[in-house]
Amino acid sequence: MNEEELLFTDMLKCDRASLYLDKNARLGKERGRFAAGVLKRRASGEPLQYILGKADFMGLELKVSPDVLIPRPETEILVEAAVGYISKIQKENPGRLSVLEIGTGSGCIAICLAKSLKDISITATDISAKALSMAKKNAVWNKVSRKINFMQSDLFHMCNKTYNVIVSNPPYVPTGQIDNLQPEIKFEPRIALDGGTDGLKFHHRIINESLHYLARRGLLILEIGFGQLAAVMDIFSAAKEFEVIHVVTDYNKIDRVVIAKRK
Repeated sequence: MNEEELLFTDMLKCDRASLYLDKNARLGKERGRFAAGVLKRRASGEPLQYILGKADFMGLELKVSPDVLIPRPETEILVEAAVGYISKIQKENPGRLSVLEIGTGSGCIAICLAKSLKDISITATDISAKALSMAKKNAVWNKVSRKINFMQSDLFHMCNKTYNVIVSNPPYVPTGQIDNLQPEIKFEPRIALDGGTDGLKFHHRIINESLHYLARRGLLILEIGFGQLAAVMDIFSAAKEFEVIHVVTDYNKIDRVVIAKRK
């Protein structure tokens, strides 16, 4: 749905189809004032998702606030790739798989994996206690809280086991580019965007540190930014223990997800 549809379906408590079919519906004074307030906040650049306190991701409703990054459509590609590869592993080697998500934010990735897959145990980490609080609420809201262990950790710091799959959408915007992005970005947590000087600070850390936590022949699945593929491939190559097996492009044919297998 576009922003106008999100706003009016929320105010009228209806679905998208009803919005167009029930042409006689009226907002009323109270809802009209609310709509005016929303439009004023939106005009200042505040994202509609923060104003409404929710976002749609892969058909699920997630609570969001300025404590967490608003889930992007590009990250749906990451989830789809992870579900596909995990399902393939489960068919070839039946049994319970352990999955680690680094930097869970709103919990969107872990929650979608929990909704889509059986026989997996998921650990989701984030350095932000406020983000974890939101992720836990989303897991309860989407009825998967029993399938996910949320843990406050700086990347792998609090991890003490190995995993079959590690997945992450780490911050990957170069520091110098953040202030030049669209106005909405200033409302989002900088910690979830800032990938250091070249945007690859966390890719370096995750790829190298994952060697202590990823099982042999396990998968590391990472989202990347525009133009970062060659540099990420170099990081994997330098780590020496990975084989990149697939690169997934997004809807604009931009390299977006890298899947690597530990040798």
